[in-house]
Amino acid sequence: MSLLSRDQYVAVLGASGVGLGQRQGSATHWLGSVGYIDEGFQAWTVALDTLDRLLAEHVTTRAELTVVISGHFSRFCLVPWSDQISTPSELLGFAQLCFEDLYGAPTQPWSLVLSAEPAGYDRVASALPQGLLDRLRSLASARGLRLRSVQPYLMAAFNHFDKSFDAGDFLFVVAEPVRSVLLLAREGRWSSVRSVGSSDSDAALTALIGRETQLQASTSERPLNVYLHAPARVDSHPEVPGVHLRSLDEDRTSVRDSLYVMSRAVA
Repeated sequence: MSLLSRDQYVAVLGASGVGLGQRQGSATHWLGSVGYIDEGFQAWTVALDTLDRLLAEHVTTRAELTVVISGHFSRFCLVPWSDQISTPSELLGFAQLCFEDLYGAPTQPWSLVLSAEPAGYDRVASALPQGLLDRLRSLASARGLRLRSVQPYLMAAFNHFDKSFDAGDFLFVVAEPVRSVLLLAREGRWSSVRSVGSSDSDAALTALIGRETQLQASTSERPLNVYLHAPARVDSHPEVPGVHLRSLDEDRTSVRDSLYVMSRAVA
């Protein structure tokens, strides 16, 4: 093993807590989590202060840090294909307009990332507050860490599970305790993505998924597979009729922490 190899850490910014783990091969040694009072969307400033304290306690310099961010702090939008767009800057500007149509004029800058799709296909765009990213980069730099990647949890979870989805038509629901994100594909193409404030209880998820499947049944006769991932349901898996559960707690660890579960989605 090279003496110059870097330790690998994974941090999770949740809606009401921050967790930190150290990667050891394909496993994660959980270092712990710290909760904070959820003060709404701007709680990411408190989350980063909390992360800084965890890093000071557990991490030395010359390490690499991957950060996964709750859907609570993320925004998502479907960006339609347009054959009038010919450059990356035009595509980014068009995506920003799509976000403004959906969320209104922004009160703060956002950093957008679009999925890579073939010509003629709609794209999924994810957005994180630019202030969050800037502060995170400054925090990592101040501690001598290399910021390896920053990604919304939806993307980490989809990349982890996507090979288990039937190709074609499916609904993937990522249900965190205070917010769910619904990602829909039709005939192998992205059809919609939306974020909904919602509990991850059985009753709330049954109602949410029931409404969505009814809506989809009214627009298409093609059968729809529904996949549900609820990382905080560590001790009691959801019981929602007609869905395929996707879980990350197969290692039967003694750690009963949803942020630990979320950290394991990172490749």
